[in-house]
Amino acid sequence: MLPVWRVILAVALCTNLTLAANWPGWRGPTSDGHAPDKELPLTWSAKENVRWKVDLPGPGSSSPIVWGDRVFITQSLDKQGKRRAVMCFQKADGKLVWQKETAYPEVEPTHGTNPYCSATPVTDGKRVIASHGSAGMVCYDFDGKEMWRYDLGKLYHVWGTASSPILYGDLVILWCGPGERQFLLAVNKHNGKKVWRTDIPGGRFGKTQADWLGSWSTPIIPRIGDHDELIVGVPEKLKGFDPKTGAELWSCDGLGKLVYSSPVCSPEGIVVAFSGFYGPAMAVKAGGKGDVTKTHLLWHHTKGNQQCIGSPVLVGEHVYLIREPGQAQCFEIKSGKNLWDKHRAGDRTWSSLVAGAGRLYIGNDAGEVHVLAASPRFQLLAKNVLSTGIIHGTIAIADGELFIRSHQHLWCISNKSP
Repeated sequence: MLPVWRVILAVALCTNLTLAANWPGWRGPTSDGHAPDKELPLTWSAKENVRWKVDLPGPGSSSPIVWGDRVFITQSLDKQGKRRAVMCFQKADGKLVWQKETAYPEVEPTHGTNPYCSATPVTDGKRVIASHGSAGMVCYDFDGKEMWRYDLGKLYHVWGTASSPILYGDLVILWCGPGERQFLLAVNKHNGKKVWRTDIPGGRFGKTQADWLGSWSTPIIPRIGDHDELIVGVPEKLKGFDPKTGAELWSCDGLGKLVYSSPVCSPEGIVVAFSGFYGPAMAVKAGGKGDVTKTHLLWHHTKGNQQCIGSPVLVGEHVYLIREPGQAQCFEIKSGKNLWDKHRAGDRTWSSLVAGAGRLYIGNDAGEVHVLAASPRFQLLAKNVLSTGIIHGTIAIADGELFIRSHQHLWCISNKSP
């Protein structure tokens, strides 16, 4: 019989290998942009360290996900969003394995910079689940056979939708918004049956900018003390819910009317969230009850100096963010002090930061991926140019390789031997 410590070590090693090999959903295996990989490519070009590159049918802002020998993306096959698809590729060479479409004959608005199918899919290794906005949520097995479909109803906002589904045990949870109809939804991942739904009032899109409200945020579910909390930014508030039931646990005022990014949470339960359109940033101690604005709000910057679309990443005692114009920021989690005031990481950026091998990676609209040191001392380690194609999708990291989705191509970047 093996000693207990060897069993524990074996389990830990297997877990780490599984995490390193897969990137199962929005922002990776831990939903916070972190990859456990210790070695990753630092430099590449359109020819150097490219394992493969495949053409895509059109632009898209969703991110790749990776499980085993498969890579999945969501993709609109036409400019009007009438044909919305999940595409499955071989991880080894980028060959298309299958493509499954969802038809949506009605008109659904979106912004020109937000192509249809902006939500990233999610997988547990047996099924892959995608949200197609008003066209509904759909689940396929790894051979492309449809397992179930859920009708979300019309999700109407002039800028479209983007929030991605997440997995929690046997539940698929989705923030359904923005718009006048906005709600949190949980369905059973095995059969697509509704488990709970929580309506969140307050969404709208008026005639003037002052009336614009909306959240495109994807929730996170950190462990807070002895329980899990589903945390999401909604217009003007950060909220915590019970992910098992959808019951609201707490709410904190302080976000702006527009929220694009996902929050991040420290091991101590400090949640940092950013608003869009020059809006506020804040840190809240999770785990409260009711309105915690006066008791749990740790710091609050009432106005951002630049637009914030991409999500931050938290490393140690600092949270890192690249704002839309390419402005790099590094905040002390506990104090909110911004340590980077005049640093830049390229041009217009909608992508979200990911962290791995002691570095931060992010793409931008110039087709570049900037690599920064994951350190409060600003260091630009590399600027890698793939093409002139816009990179809105966040980079996926799996098995020491980078999977990058631009408006024209899906790339696999690797310094491994084929």
